[in-house]
Amino acid sequence: MKTTFRALVAVALLGGFYLLVALIVVGAVVLDIAVIQRGGDGLQAAVILTLAALALIRALIVVSIQQSGEPPGIEVTPDDEPVLWQTVNELAEQVQTAPPDEIRIVGDVNAAVSEDTKFLGLKATRRRMYIGMPLLTTMTVDEMRSILGHELGHYSGSHTRLGAPVYRGRTSLIATVQGLEKHPFVRRIFVGYAKFFFRVSQSVSRRQELEADQHSVTIAGRAAASSALRKVHGLAPAWDYFIENYARLIGPANARPADMFGGFHSLVSDPVRQREMAAMISEQGGHSPYDSHPSLPDRLANIERQPDQPITPDERPAIMLLRDPSTATQTATTWFLSEEALAMPAVSWEDIVARGMYVVSNRNPAADLAILGQRLLGAAQPTLDAAFEVMLRGQAEELRTALVQVEGWPDDPRLLDHLIARALEAALIEHGSAYWALSWSSSPRLLDTNGNEIKLDEFAASIVADPGSQIPAVRDWLARSGIGVDYVPSFALDPARPSAPVPETTT
Repeated sequence: MKTTFRALVAVALLGGFYLLVALIVVGAVVLDIAVIQRGGDGLQAAVILTLAALALIRALIVVSIQQSGEPPGIEVTPDDEPVLWQTVNELAEQVQTAPPDEIRIVGDVNAAVSEDTKFLGLKATRRRMYIGMPLLTTMTVDEMRSILGHELGHYSGSHTRLGAPVYRGRTSLIATVQGLEKHPFVRRIFVGYAKFFFRVSQSVSRRQELEADQHSVTIAGRAAASSALRKVHGLAPAWDYFIENYARLIGPANARPADMFGGFHSLVSDPVRQREMAAMISEQGGHSPYDSHPSLPDRLANIERQPDQPITPDERPAIMLLRDPSTATQTATTWFLSEEALAMPAVSWEDIVARGMYVVSNRNPAADLAILGQRLLGAAQPTLDAAFEVMLRGQAEELRTALVQVEGWPDDPRLLDHLIARALEAALIEHGSAYWALSWSSSPRLLDTNGNEIKLDEFAASIVADPGSQIPAVRDWLARSGIGVDYVPSFALDPARPSAPVPETTT
């Protein structure tokens, strides 16, 4: 009852927000009329208030357009996934609520429910459940049942009825505050109102999460509920890391992974990554009054306070809830990737990393050094050796300056060291003597054909420090790898080569 009362207060505050917007708009209209009647008195105040009112209206229109789009994910019907739907229907009976009207598979580490409503939540029109494919590929059946029970618990507690308008209110308030950057006085009013609204509404959300966790225990028992919750807290940052460090290579590689979510499963199954996730989970604690969820320790403590249930363990992978896991993951991939990416050839993650890392780390350094070396030397071809010859002639600083001013590289004293190392790597890769190797436990490593790691940063630094003695050694080393002084980096002759460098890979 206390949670429901707070939710009603949040809805009332939402109504107050729209009333505040209406008062400012009406005030602007009244002031404009008064200025016209008085012949210009108060014109400055009228202009300021009118512009603020227009900014408010524009922000609300933008939010309305954004919220009217297609729901995320791929809808699966009972005919598509009979076992998944049967599981959800059985769990809905256990928590004494109606099942969703739609189940949609999304490509995020998330599970959620929503409910389209009318009249500020008084009438429900359509229920949707969203299930993240990364969860299905990493959870056990017990853990997935716990997660689904938690989400259905939101329906059982009518959390989604008032949650939909309150969520829209949060979005509208954020957009309103952002749209008032040029109107500081009016903005301060809405910032204060937003803080109060968020404190109340987020307090309701945290209480509802604890109530939903009780349903997850009823469904799957304390052990599965705790395990699923811990996993989700570890998988979320792991997914962000996967997207930033692996999936981002799809574009540079000009290829898409044949098994998108299988790659994520490999990452989180790696022992090193599992230890890292465990460390992150152990560090989570504390919360802000503006958090939508209680802290992990608070949620785990709440789970342990619930009476345990006699559950027959089911440690099978949750992906077994899908009729055809391979087809389902491919379908989810079509939603996750852009049309441009889907048109690319499907290759292994090993190929994605090998191709992508070459483009991100090596292609531009080799091409830029060769092209600028050709210009400074007046050579016939943009060879990498032309850059070395420029350095032999004492023009290393001139080469570095051209890299900064012409090609847009950052002005760093160690710039030549870095670019020469990456260019030498490019030469080895293009001649088949080295390749970027996929690793799920660390950043990609450059290996030779015997599997030995290649590290050229110190070697490159010595070349820059003493070109006279080191460049002949470099030429000899390259020759022994089958790379002559006439080597032209492949990208140096590409007419579509962009002038700005590809950003360096972060580790």
